[in-house]
Amino acid sequence: MTGLFSAMGILVQYPVLAAIVGALLVLIGRRAHRRIVSGIGVVWLIYAAYETGIQQRWLCSGECDIRIDLLLIFPLLLISLIVAAMSLFVPRRRQK
Repeated sequence: MTGLFSAMGILVQYPVLAAIVGALLVLIGRRAHRRIVSGIGVVWLIYAAYETGIQQRWLCSGECDIRIDLLLIFPLLLISLIVAAMSLFVPRRRQK
């Protein structure tokens, strides 16, 4: 689990990377007509905005060194990314 947090820690330093992932997911989701992928892309964009707010000290008073919130956010982002990838490989159901 420590490896996960250290690997995803780059998103804390560079929230623009999370925004790029989110934008790519939205674009792929729209082209593939997969709402779940687009929705997960929006979640990544929201995280990027949140992390930018933390970095710019808009959302905290300066005591943001201990980030307990990342213990929940990072696994959720990773799981959502896996769900988005899996949903792209599952064939779409045809409507009757």
